[in-house]
Amino acid sequence: MAALIDSDLPQLKLISKGKVRDIYATSSPEHLLFVASDRISAYDVILKNGIPDKGRILTELSLFWFETLKNIIPNHVVTSRIEEMPEEVHQYAEQLGGRSILVRKAEVIPLEAIVRGYITGSAWSEYRRSRTVHGIPLPEGLRESEKFPKPLFTPSTKAEQGAHDENISPEQAAALVGKELYDKISAAALQLYTTAAELAAARGLIIADTKFEFGLIDGQLILIDEALTPDSSRYWPQEGYAPGRSQPSFDKQYLRDWLTSQGFRKGLEEGPDGKGWTMSDEVVQGTHERYLSARDKLLK
Repeated sequence: MAALIDSDLPQLKLISKGKVRDIYATSSPEHLLFVASDRISAYDVILKNGIPDKGRILTELSLFWFETLKNIIPNHVVTSRIEEMPEEVHQYAEQLGGRSILVRKAEVIPLEAIVRGYITGSAWSEYRRSRTVHGIPLPEGLRESEKFPKPLFTPSTKAEQGAHDENISPEQAAALVGKELYDKISAAALQLYTTAAELAAARGLIIADTKFEFGLIDGQLILIDEALTPDSSRYWPQEGYAPGRSQPSFDKQYLRDWLTSQGFRKGLEEGPDGKGWTMSDEVVQGTHERYLSARDKLLK
């Protein structure tokens, strides 16, 4: 099965093209069409080839979490059923089936709402340097992959396409969006993470960290974009978990590790030959299997 790198909906207006999602206008002025492609990115670099069916896996998981968590905070989902979308969308049913959602338009809040339950990734790197995470002082003696006493809300900026998100302190985030809105986002994100982590734990998975995005509709805070997918979260198997080392995972870490092993570093975003980065068949298959594993464990 070939990966869908670019959606092709010539009768619809393409509004934006992100790392994974293509967003289209529809004849309904209050709604947008989100299409999850099979593109994949790591370190803010979009790989030249994709992961077959990844967009459908992300969509299925997002819909599961949006439904599961809707009592905590409303979300932007209208429908994932093609026949319930505006009529002009119907002609693309074969292409869009399982990978598209009609959503409510929202004012996007320019903040990545990251919640960390375990110390790993960029948080572990910062801690090793300065004993802080996003500028938050932490005690001595934490080990890689160790669980925090309580989850941390660690925001970052929401960069434009092609730019890099930047980790910022809670104080900087509050200054960026306003203290009242920041407090609402922080509380919602922590509650969403805690609830999701408990459910995942019952199914043999650890959610080490995740990223939420929020928007406003008529002043009401809602959850937007995607929810707790292997693109936006670190999923670890509970079995064999032990702090003090990196963990096996069902997410993009496998791809990040491969990129690093191939010599990726800052300044080589366009690849060593300037033609971009292409995954080997083995990495495509390995990533696909990890995403399927996360889905199957959560939806069993």
